[in-house]
Amino acid sequence: MRTYFIFQMKKEFVQLYHDNTSNLFSILRHLYYMKSHEIDYGFHLFSQLTEKIDKEGLNRAIYIQYHDEMVYSKNKEEHIINNLYKDEISVLTIKSSYILVTTNHNYSSFFTIIQSFSDRYFVCDFNYQDYFWLNDLKMLV
Repeated sequence: MRTYFIFQMKKEFVQLYHDNTSNLFSILRHLYYMKSHEIDYGFHLFSQLTEKIDKEGLNRAIYIQYHDEMVYSKNKEEHIINNLYKDEISVLTIKSSYILVTTNHNYSSFFTIIQSFSDRYFVCDFNYQDYFWLNDLKMLV
């Protein structure tokens, strides 16, 4: 099972770190594993790097666009893809500071869905040390 955190980065940091993703991932990984006594510093740094996500708007837009799809469903705050043909189960949860995608594959269909909403999404899987710009993924797929 893969767990991806997707952050909407501020425009200036997209330009600064676009070709230097390992440094950006290192900063975010440090924040992810930060000790509780460093929370104030971590929150300040995180808010400098990222922009808030329009949680309500994005939830509504995804639901309106995909509610007729056979493989898509929504349960409270969770968007779910259960695609038997691809043997994929993915769950997307939108928070105001990040988007969480859990999936049983290395790739989630939600990546294709949400990349149309912003060109500044940076994806991190801290457990597998995997990271990429979501827009760069479409070149690889």
